[in-house]
Amino acid sequence: MLLAHPAVLRDLVEQYETLRVLDAANGSPEVRQRMDDVAYTLCVSTGTRDVDAALIAARHRLPGARVEDDSLLAELPAAAAGDGAARPAA
Repeated sequence: MLLAHPAVLRDLVEQYETLRVLDAANGSPEVRQRMDDVAYTLCVSTGTRDVDAALIAARHRLPGARVEDDSLLAELPAAAAGDGAARPAA
């Protein structure tokens, strides 16, 4: 699989986070489409199918990422349980 350059990933993550902070999901159709496009590009660039997984994967590929620290990944199943309570990794 081809990997996106870290500069591209950083730009995509920053764009997505900016759009999310600005609540683009409730914005104009053009702004919502831009958010969808950035999310799709993040997924393709990281080989994932979910924008949250894409953001995690992109951050792990950025310079300075602590590859050994997968604590966020270990908490994902707990968050998916629907109760919002974080559980420690097994």
